[in-house]
Amino acid sequence: MKRLVLVGLPGSGKSTVGRQLSRRLQLPFLDSDHVIEQRLGCSIREYFEHAGEERFREIESSVLDEISRGEPAVISTGGGSVLRPMNRQRLRERGQVVYLRSTPEELFRRLRHDRKRPLLQVEDPLQRLRDLYEERDPLYRETAHFVIETGRPSVATLVNMILMQLEMAGLVAPSQPAVTPKT
Repeated sequence: MKRLVLVGLPGSGKSTVGRQLSRRLQLPFLDSDHVIEQRLGCSIREYFEHAGEERFREIESSVLDEISRGEPAVISTGGGSVLRPMNRQRLRERGQVVYLRSTPEELFRRLRHDRKRPLLQVEDPLQRLRDLYEERDPLYRETAHFVIETGRPSVATLVNMILMQLEMAGLVAPSQPAVTPKT
């Protein structure tokens, strides 16, 4: 497998699930938001506040282009990574894209106390999530090879669901069951 790319709304589990998938697939894990912050020397929230979303999206596109051409890896993307058509095209062509689909209500439950996400620092974060979902769900679907409903399964269950989809598509070797030694 070349690259496995996770897309979805903020809080859908891309980073958490991505780290577990990277361990299971024995591939490096890259979080595009972390790479961007390293490059900027500040948090995405701080950059958003002083440079604006448009400038941030330019940097995000550059980072996505770079890491999607690199070595095989599991890549977690920012929630807005699919907003630019070129990003959608590159991610889809250069990797297997999994959309971690969560409802706005599920995301609100997970994120209601999170102060780090710039797009959710608004009067009505649930409505903001509903608006983001309406805008981005079609873009995630257009980009994705696989759609995984996150619902309430554990991270381990989500990882297993993704691996099963990849196995069924012939993209990874079937998992070997644990062998119990005979006594």
